[in-house]
Amino acid sequence: MEKILIVEDNKALSKLIAKKIVQNINFDVDVAHTLKEAQTLIGNGNIYFIALLDLNLPDAPNGEVVDYIVSKKVPSIVLTANVDKQTRDEILKKDVIDYVYKGNMDDVNYIFQLIERLSKNREYKVMIVDDSIVMRKEIKRMLKLQMYKVFTAAHGEEALVYLKDNPDIKLVLTDYNMPVIDGFELTKTIREEYTKMQMSIIGITANSDEMVSSKFLKIGANDFIHKPFTKEEIVCRANNAIESLEYIETISDMANTDFLTGARNRRSFFKEINAYMEECKNSGEEFAIGMIDIDKFKNINDTYGHDVGDVAIKELVRLITESIKGSDIVARFGGEEFCVLIKNIDKSSAVELFVRLRLKIAQNIISINDKKIQYTVSMGVTFDCEEGVEEMINQADMALYNAKNGGRNRVELAE
Repeated sequence: MEKILIVEDNKALSKLIAKKIVQNINFDVDVAHTLKEAQTLIGNGNIYFIALLDLNLPDAPNGEVVDYIVSKKVPSIVLTANVDKQTRDEILKKDVIDYVYKGNMDDVNYIFQLIERLSKNREYKVMIVDDSIVMRKEIKRMLKLQMYKVFTAAHGEEALVYLKDNPDIKLVLTDYNMPVIDGFELTKTIREEYTKMQMSIIGITANSDEMVSSKFLKIGANDFIHKPFTKEEIVCRANNAIESLEYIETISDMANTDFLTGARNRRSFFKEINAYMEECKNSGEEFAIGMIDIDKFKNINDTYGHDVGDVAIKELVRLITESIKGSDIVARFGGEEFCVLIKNIDKSSAVELFVRLRLKIAQNIISINDKKIQYTVSMGVTFDCEEGVEEMINQADMALYNAKNGGRNRVELAE
């Protein structure tokens, strides 16, 4: 588990922050109350994800602990009881992530939000496009402190090369006035490939003409920043852009997945399988569809309660997911019934897969509240046909019906 260093002479506050970090964001914590104690922890070879540093300590009254920890290449957040302009400016001159005012619980809670944001930022690639090497380096320094993976390009053409090699870049900050391909053309070109739900673009310019910012926004930029800007402005806008993409992804997932199990929902399943079957008409790829239903599921709910029934359903999805490829799809069609699409598989291999899956489910034991629960499933399986998705689902449903009537815990093939 990664570790966070807290250096704070207020023992009650440091204890509170440490406790909340361990409880809420899954990091280990080391606490020091003086610069000397912090030096001992660093000297013992401890590696920290970040450090939370009190600006004024008994043995370091003028921010010496910040200079020391930063010199050891530990990303740092400054804790301060004073946020006047002079103090703020002095803090931001140092290579620190941010500063937090130690005023009340809302300020303390911001620390946890910031740590979570930094931890997530490590997953994201961002790109800075500016013909000024000084500006590129400065913005890169700011965003590297926020834990982003940062690329830099001197103009739009170079940026497009980076995008081709790194299609998972999520944020582009681009200057307007650049050689070869300027910020407008770059933004328009990016928007031909990426929607606002897939990538954020922030336009940047020193031009005072209001038309520049409005044009940037009209051709597809999500946001706009005028030069000169503060470190806080760049950081806040970059983090807001990434958070917006995360919210969009969350909403999209909620619209396409079953809340209980994480499997696809019926609407999402039909949308994807219809597109897939169109591809198969051209490629000739074989596939199989299986309907899976838990046998006597009502008995589980009646005997153990609906909470245990929910666990049984989630366990079924886990077993199915473990048995199929990442490109295959499992969708919840209702209650305890699921539909599985197995792509690129011949008939005999598909039958073998479903037979193994039936046995795996029957042998699985679920331990809940000192109780051990087992159940079986019935399956109906059909294979690619000319009649379309609805007919295939009907065939698989009929095969499932035959499996139930045939004694349950069976795999039946569509006729």
